[in-house]
Amino acid sequence: MVWQVFVKNFGCSSNMADGEVLAGCLAEAGFQLAASETTADLLIYNTCAVKGPTENRIIDALKHAPKDKKIVVSGCLPKISFERLCREARFDGAVGPAVGKKIVDVVTRVLAGEKVFDLAKVNEMPPLTLPRQRVNPVVSVVPINYGCLGSCTYCCVIFARGHLRSYSIKEVVERMRSDYAAGAKEFWVTSQDTACYGRDLGTDLAELLQALGGLEGDFRVRVGMMTPNMVTDMQNKLIEAFKNPNFFKFLHLPVQSGDDTVLQYMRRFYTAAEFKGIVDTFRSAYPDLTLATDVIVGFPGETAEAFENTLKLLEEVKPDVVNVSKFFARPKTVAARMKEGVVEREEIKRRSTVAAELAKRLSAERNLRWVGWTGEVFVDEKGKVEGSWVGRNFAYKPIVIKSQDNLLGKTLRVKVVEASATYLKGTLLES
Repeated sequence: MVWQVFVKNFGCSSNMADGEVLAGCLAEAGFQLAASETTADLLIYNTCAVKGPTENRIIDALKHAPKDKKIVVSGCLPKISFERLCREARFDGAVGPAVGKKIVDVVTRVLAGEKVFDLAKVNEMPPLTLPRQRVNPVVSVVPINYGCLGSCTYCCVIFARGHLRSYSIKEVVERMRSDYAAGAKEFWVTSQDTACYGRDLGTDLAELLQALGGLEGDFRVRVGMMTPNMVTDMQNKLIEAFKNPNFFKFLHLPVQSGDDTVLQYMRRFYTAAEFKGIVDTFRSAYPDLTLATDVIVGFPGETAEAFENTLKLLEEVKPDVVNVSKFFARPKTVAARMKEGVVEREEIKRRSTVAAELAKRLSAERNLRWVGWTGEVFVDEKGKVEGSWVGRNFAYKPIVIKSQDNLLGKTLRVKVVEASATYLKGTLLES
């Protein structure tokens, strides 16, 4: 009998990369990858736990999972909220993140009727050469390191993914080369903090990017999230590496708060001015850079004035994308034990609404600048509406185009004709 397994991924791009490896290892071992939960014998929920609402959504999904299926929960959630999982959900096995080939043994034992809970601390990393089933055939998600060097008071991910462990430059280059040969054209360089990369090996992200930029081929690279204080000592080298035409001019630099006192409470080792300085330097080199940032509202100690400082910073910097999160105390974190300056839930909700409205306005204003632009886009995903596709230009701006043809993986010339807060609309031009 050939068992069918369905893998459902939640959360960040690192988790997505882990899920692709789980699916790849299972397929290589002879399991069939099911197209839906309905046809599967066993479900793998590859989970995230960075935010409270995400945890709630996953628990709810587990509660409503088909009763006749075996279930394995993998990823960060079992390492962070195992007690809640046991209390509120039904499942037959649990493993942490990035378990690689170990998933084959776990799934085999669960299907044989065992309960398998393997949440031991793991320091090794799965080889980058393990088989993968890419979620998107033209996009390769490449993890460059696990863990980070931070000690943020609100973050629980370190309890799941541990401290910094980096792959060598050679391993990452070989992975990218092999995925390009297999048809990938867009590469997401990803980790919990890409700016930490290589510091355990005596190298850094800028050196890795220079090596990746030296590869031959028609491809694009998106560099993932960087913590500001980790950027400072290699800022000029990073800007130089970004000159490569294959690299999207896209910077994800999470500020989290525009107030220096709150940043200290968060254990974010930079000031609002230092964050702004990095942005200014990158924008002076790349004026059309797309800037994404993250903001947490309602952190303990965030006064009304501190919140206003965050709004002022956003107004000054004008990011293209702002991910606004309400503060939720996560298990085992320092922030969960903070008693001083706790912000009421209703006030957190209000601040979130205000910040989200500002973010939307700023995004819409930034996007208006692109109306009338013409140039090449690489189509990397299907649109939400039938007959629509999403292409990315050199600044990683999403441009929606209409076509009944299959455009995935194609490079096309377009003209931007309309802008909204979240995307641009384009029309196809003759090449």
